[in-house]
Amino acid sequence: MLRRRWTGPLLLALLLTALTPLPAAADTAPPPAETVERTAIVPLPSLSATTTQVASGLRRPTAIVAPDDGTDRLFITEKSGTVRVYHPDTGLASTPLLDITSAVDESGNERGLLGIALPPDFADSRNLYLAYTALPDGAVTLARYRLDDSRLEVLLSQEHAQYNNHNGGQLAFGPDGYLYWSIGDGGGSGDPFRSGQRLDTLLGKIMRIDVSRGCGALPYCVPADNPFVDTAGAREEIWLYGLRNPWRFSFDEADGSMWIGDVGQGRWEEVDHIAPGRGGLNLGWSCYEGLEKFAGSDCPPGDTYTAPVFTYSPYTGGCSVIGGHVYRGGKYADLVGGTYIATDFCSSTVWALRPDGSGGYEQAEIGEMPTQVTSIGTTAGGEFYVVNDLPGGLHKVSFAQEEPTCRVDRTVTAWGTGMTVDLTVTNTGSTPVNGWTLEFPLALGQTVVSDWNTDLTQLSNVITAANASHNATIAPGASITLGYLTDHTGDTSPPPRFTLNGDACAIGR
Repeated sequence: MLRRRWTGPLLLALLLTALTPLPAAADTAPPPAETVERTAIVPLPSLSATTTQVASGLRRPTAIVAPDDGTDRLFITEKSGTVRVYHPDTGLASTPLLDITSAVDESGNERGLLGIALPPDFADSRNLYLAYTALPDGAVTLARYRLDDSRLEVLLSQEHAQYNNHNGGQLAFGPDGYLYWSIGDGGGSGDPFRSGQRLDTLLGKIMRIDVSRGCGALPYCVPADNPFVDTAGAREEIWLYGLRNPWRFSFDEADGSMWIGDVGQGRWEEVDHIAPGRGGLNLGWSCYEGLEKFAGSDCPPGDTYTAPVFTYSPYTGGCSVIGGHVYRGGKYADLVGGTYIATDFCSSTVWALRPDGSGGYEQAEIGEMPTQVTSIGTTAGGEFYVVNDLPGGLHKVSFAQEEPTCRVDRTVTAWGTGMTVDLTVTNTGSTPVNGWTLEFPLALGQTVVSDWNTDLTQLSNVITAANASHNATIAPGASITLGYLTDHTGDTSPPPRFTLNGDACAIGR
């Protein structure tokens, strides 16, 4: 499951450490925005995500998957080792679909039954795949479960005894028919085993294997085009490396690209977007956390790393990114088609990301999930559900278009290592704003020196700008201006998103 966040003086010391930016891989540009599916054109700040609870009584649920067998069911894993069944007409079944509690080590907060995947032939084979930490020593384990005879077959295991956190646990079949599996870096803090950059261990990796057959003594096969098949000393199962705790990843069914939510150490949470077929990439940990060089890392110069497409600071109230899915359902296709939706275990913020067609990504905060969401899943038709850890509920996700009640126009003047940013905030709603707080992130390397027409606070890259006494009220249709002077280390881009009193604002110029 998830990891605890550093707190107190240790976190403050890390945040004050001087770090350097991550060099992005030149040959791993984001996949194109065009897909074979319908992509919405509604601006992200005009979206609103809400949830409706449809079931309760789950015991620490961890993952959701839907069989494509015409039954409209959802399968939900519980940390202790059971899989429950939900149907929209009959609710949550009292009898588990399966129970492997006798095999599962659920000691500690992050151990247990963590992931589930259904093969393309599930309706016929009645096989499913489970990721869990196994008794007696917490080894991270991949197994096949045969429903017809209630048989559990261990396929692959990675020792993980010293720490009980950072187990990863996502399972998903890719568009190539192979099974992908994530494992965290082995736990502790700061990657004590240096697992992220090592190729002789499965820790800190995403694996890719063929579970449809066996090869030699193995109950699975390693695809011949896996990137490290011919690398001496490397585990051939590895597909991607340099990950900290990739708790949840998914594939976009339209273009086959992979989206990864990788939980951060204490400064940055990150989302990675990997073009289809791009095995062998190094995502940076523990040389880098997010876009910055990780404090205390000792990595050789000149190596190539793949940068995340989105990062956010825990000062937004977050603590652990919960990677989600690109929406490809039918009900809300005109609103969120082609949009990646993720959340955070602590802040419950709903993040919306969408390729902008120019190599970048639009981004917005579009609502809140229930508290402590552990997983986002989809039905066979692509509609979204989430489960939350405590008190253990299942929630259906809905989307709507709500025009923002604010707009922010930005004017940047840059020189050398400095820049000024003037912001014009317009009340586009129908009621006055009486007292306001504007929140927004700064680009990497920007540090505010002074401000005007506001009371501004910077924590990490998160800015909180509160009203001054003379501009506390913004009448409908009226605007106020504020701004700041900042140092920069090369990136002079303006803030990419804003919230006014918690509501997402449209972005003007």
